[in-house]
Amino acid sequence: MATTKAASNKGLNELFHDTLKDIYFAEKKILATLPKMAKAAQDDALRAAFEKHRD
Repeated sequence: MATTKAASNKGLNELFHDTLKDIYFAEKKILATLPKMAKAAQDDALRAAFEKHRD
């Protein structure tokens, strides 16, 4: 039973690590795109939100 629990923990750790990598990649991509999105925004509140997120 201990082997199963250890294998389960390893699987959860790998899942967490993979998910964290995906989130980090997505954040890097959006940070590169936010200036273009802010420039294209036609609404001042939306533009401000993009700029705030970038900062």
